[in-house]
Amino acid sequence: MASKSSAILRRALLYVPASSPRMLTKSLSLSSDNVTYDLEDSVTPSAKPQARTALREHLSDLPSRPSTIRELAVRINAVETPFALEDLTAFAKLPQLDAIVIPKVNSASDLTFVTDALRHLAPGRHSSAGSNPIKLIALIESARAVMDLSSICAASPYLSGLIFAAEDFALDMSLTRTPSLSEFLYARSAIATAARAASLPSTIDLVCTSYKGEEGLARLEEECRSGKTMGFNGKQCIHPSQVDMVQRLFAPSEKEVEWAVRVVIADEKAARAGRGAWTLGGAMIDAPVVGKATAIVAKARGCEVDVDNLMNKWKDQEPE
Repeated sequence: MASKSSAILRRALLYVPASSPRMLTKSLSLSSDNVTYDLEDSVTPSAKPQARTALREHLSDLPSRPSTIRELAVRINAVETPFALEDLTAFAKLPQLDAIVIPKVNSASDLTFVTDALRHLAPGRHSSAGSNPIKLIALIESARAVMDLSSICAASPYLSGLIFAAEDFALDMSLTRTPSLSEFLYARSAIATAARAASLPSTIDLVCTSYKGEEGLARLEEECRSGKTMGFNGKQCIHPSQVDMVQRLFAPSEKEVEWAVRVVIADEKAARAGRGAWTLGGAMIDAPVVGKATAIVAKARGCEVDVDNLMNKWKDQEPE
C-alpha cells in the first residue's frame, strides 16, 4: 500500500503542455514542487499519439529528476476516453514518473480502473511489496464527483491528493465564475474536508486564470490566501510566473514558524513538568494548539525552512 505520509508537499502544481517540444525542454529548468505534463486539454485528439510518444521519450531520457523539481507527473486523458489506457501503458513502467493526474474523476470506479491498470502494467512497482508506487491525484470536476467524494477518497491506496477543476465544474453546473469565487464555496469546502478526512496529503485549489501584470499577480495572491483559509495546501499553476507566489503563500510565514517553534519547545518543558495547559504571550496553549504548532513545524521543514536554526534561537523558551 502506498504511504500517504511520505508524499511530497505539493504547493504548486504546474501544468506543461506535452505537445510543445520547446516547453518539454524548458520544463527541466523550472523550479516547482510539481511539474505535470498535460496530455489532456492542451493536446488535440489528432495530436495525442505524437505527444504521448514525445513525452515518453522526454521522460525516458532523463537520468534523474532535476533537483529544482520535487515531483514529475503526467495528466493522462480521462478514463472514459479511448486514450487513457494507451497513456497508462506508455508511462506505467517509467521510473522517472512520480505521479499520475487523472482528469474527470466522477466515481470511485475511475480510480479503480487506473489502479488495476498500474498493477497489471507495472506489477513490481505496484505489488503489496512495492516501495515506490506511482501516486494518483484526482481532478474533481463535476457535481457527481463532489457528491461521491468519500467513495473516491477510499478507492485507491495510491491516491495522494484531490484537485478542484473550477472551469469544468462551472460548465457542469452552468455557473459563471466571478472574482469572489463564491459560486464554488460549497464544492471547494467539500473537497478540502473530504481530503482531510481521508488523510490525503494534497488538496490542490483551482487555477487562477489571470497571470499577467500587477492585476494578475494581485488576483493570484487573493486566490492563494482564500484557498489556504479554506484548507487547501496547494494550487494549480498554468504559467511559470505563478509558481513562486503560490509556493511562498502556501508555505508557513516566518512569523508562523517562529511562533510554532516556540510552542513546541515550551510544550516539551511543560510536559516534563506535568502541565497539560499553559500560556505563551498571554494566550492559553493546550493540546489542539500544540498539535497545530507541530504541524506547522513539519510543514516548514517540508518547505525547506531552516527550522533547526529557529530551534536553537528559541531553545530557552519556557512555558508561562
